[in-house]
Amino acid sequence: MTLRGENLIGAEARRGTEAAFRAVEAATGRALEPDFPGADRGDLDRACALAEAAFDTFRETDPEARAGFLEAIAANILDIGDDLVTRCMAETGLPRPRIEGERARTVGQLRLFAGVVREGSYVEARIDPALPDRKPLPRPDLRLRRIAVGPVAVFGASNFPLAFSVAGGDTASALAAGCPVVVKAHPAHPGTSELVGRAIQKAVAACGLPEGTFSLLFDAGQSIGQGLVADPRIAAVGFTGSRRGGTALMAIAAGRPSPIPVYAEMSSINPVLLFPGALAARGAAIGKAFAASLTLGAGQFCTNPGLILALPGPGLDAFLEAAGAALRESPAATMLTPGIQRAYREAVARVAGHAAVTRIAEGAEGGATQGRATLFAADSDVFLADPELQEEMFGASGLVVRCADFAAMRAVLERLEGQLTASLHLAPEDHAAARDLLPLLERRVGRILVDGFGTGVEVAHAMVHGGPYPATSDGRTTSVGSLAIDRFLRPVSYQDVPDALLPAALQAANPLGLPRRIDGTPERR
Repeated sequence: MTLRGENLIGAEARRGTEAAFRAVEAATGRALEPDFPGADRGDLDRACALAEAAFDTFRETDPEARAGFLEAIAANILDIGDDLVTRCMAETGLPRPRIEGERARTVGQLRLFAGVVREGSYVEARIDPALPDRKPLPRPDLRLRRIAVGPVAVFGASNFPLAFSVAGGDTASALAAGCPVVVKAHPAHPGTSELVGRAIQKAVAACGLPEGTFSLLFDAGQSIGQGLVADPRIAAVGFTGSRRGGTALMAIAAGRPSPIPVYAEMSSINPVLLFPGALAARGAAIGKAFAASLTLGAGQFCTNPGLILALPGPGLDAFLEAAGAALRESPAATMLTPGIQRAYREAVARVAGHAAVTRIAEGAEGGATQGRATLFAADSDVFLADPELQEEMFGASGLVVRCADFAAMRAVLERLEGQLTASLHLAPEDHAAARDLLPLLERRVGRILVDGFGTGVEVAHAMVHGGPYPATSDGRTTSVGSLAIDRFLRPVSYQDVPDALLPAALQAANPLGLPRRIDGTPERR
């Protein structure tokens, strides 16, 4: 498939008029063709106008039609074939198995939400029939459903060029909710973005949907992204990236005459708690597994295990020896962009320069585009005294914090900011100590897992990929799993509205066959 470097605005494909940029081959720094001229304000206005015009039609599409649309996107992405994989590998430096796995996850997310739309419970249809004879006052007929909030702006992520980008979880859940989507492509992988964008554009046309259901805009700078969030026709924002970027968008959204929510996934160091029984039984094995998780994808995961908490002893020594040995054998890995690689090296140098921090191990030195795995250690009082040690190092680097006892471990956890995940490695004799810490962990993180690491995020109904600020901007939500659709819906109640004027989901005949509650009880169908 030929790349043209065009913005996709509704049914159109047009070259931008602003400064052009090219993707950079992550492994070599070589510029890749073609040029991608940036969108201008006219393009942004056109995309938002089309999204607004499409909204009322798209949000009321038949569930089967909307589910079929999501499945058509999935099929079109697969139809791109190896062109998508090879371009994505070039732009990101990620290996083929990672890209092929991420493509499967992207397709799986779209199909998951197709199933959510067909099943229909996300509508939350509720009916409280009128009680005209109730004393002292009659009850009116009340009916409720959830509707789409409006057009959504989605920002592509640097570290997930497929699963969190143009057709990723934010886009899939917004489209499933009935929201048109305007995507701001990430400048690090514009070719990948164009290929996926055309797959969505093709599905819009084939399914007979309004052209404003989807648009894709390019911009190497910040103007178009900021303009999207500020545009009064945009009703919500999905973002995955840095805390700095997320909070900047939150400020724009909050400063609008009509503020809107920004669902931003930002920074997390994902504490891993190693309990004494587990360390005594399998400290070396846990250390080896930790090193594999730490270096996966050059450490460029939001769920990377960046903080290890453990009590000193032979078990921790075995863990450190095994983790250190594995890391020393790990090759340097190509990072996503020069900017990410530079920020990672600066973060590692800052921690390495701390007088009370010890370098446990480091991997092989790399080239100008690569990151080197590193493991540090410090005592808990040192960690608590320096807020900089609590900052994310976005890459394959972690810090082991030695806690004299469980009281010290609790003190560290109480000081932590909100996190995406917390991992506990346990033996049966550790359960009592873990039970004591679980309520605190529940307040700090979105996902608690045992005997594993957070780098595997399953796309499922019970998954939460979120957490208290600053892991995300709103800890009540998730960006992965079927509950992600909740971000883009709001409830509307209908009181004494004639059946002929009610939306189909609330009509007496229930023509859509949706699950509903009548007086709080599930309706028999």
